[in-house]
This record gives sequence, C-alpha cells and structure tokens, in this order.
Amino acid sequence: MGKKDKLAVYLTPEKKAELERRYHEDGSKTMTMFMGHALDFYLGYLSAQDAGLFLPAAIRSCMEGRLGTMEKRMGSLQFKLAVELDMCISILADCTELDEEYLRRKRAESVERVKRTNGQTRFEQIARHIEDDGCPD
Repeated sequence: MGKKDKLAVYLTPEKKAELERRYHEDGSKTMTMFMGHALDFYLGYLSAQDAGLFLPAAIRSCMEGRLGTMEKRMGSLQFKLAVELDMCISILADCTELDEEYLRRKRAESVERVKRTNGQTRFEQIARHIEDDGCPD
C-alpha cells in the first residue's frame, strides 16, 4: 500500500450519518476506503468518453445477453411469419387468376401505402377504400 496524504473533507451531518451507516455495503473496512472507492468510481465516470465504457462489465454482459436472446426470438418469429404469409399467398394464387398488369399495379400501391404509413396499416383500413370494381373478375 502506497503513502497516503491526509485530506480534510467537510460533509453535512446527513451525508456523514449516511456514510457511517453504509460504508460497509461495498465491502469497505473503513470510511476512508469507501470514499476512495466512491472517488475512483466518479473519476472513472468523468474520464469515460462513451457511456458504454463506464458500464460495469456485469451489466454490459447482461444487456448483451438479453439483446442477443431477443434478436434470436425476433428472427424466429419473423421466419414463422414469412412461412405463414407464403402459405397464404400460395393458396390465394392457386385460387385466382390475376393478370400481370393487375399484380404490378397492386404491388406499386402497396409499396406506396407502406412508405406513406410506415407499415402501420390494417386490412380493415384498406378494405374500406377499395371500390366495388377493385378486384378483377
């Protein structure tokens, strides 16, 4: 252990009482040791250019694990959704005879609608705006 310099610290009575109550919570054997840990922590915070550098490794690891799990789950759900959508489209295509021009026009309308609404449309909203002659015979 290196040489230490004495430093006078002035605290409010409330801060001093809290320090006396809680200094052992982080494993510190003395209030001086606790204050040293607190100072190291705060100096690290001030030195960090990126908040990610300051996060304790345990928290960062936990967050990365949770995000990884969520990413896998979302990928799995998107795959299942794509399979269901492909089934629906295949069944619809088997049951109808749509010409190429109608399909091109519908694709262009869908792309424009999704861009305009950021994908926040529902079937009911679209069905309300389709005219009676919107579908080919």
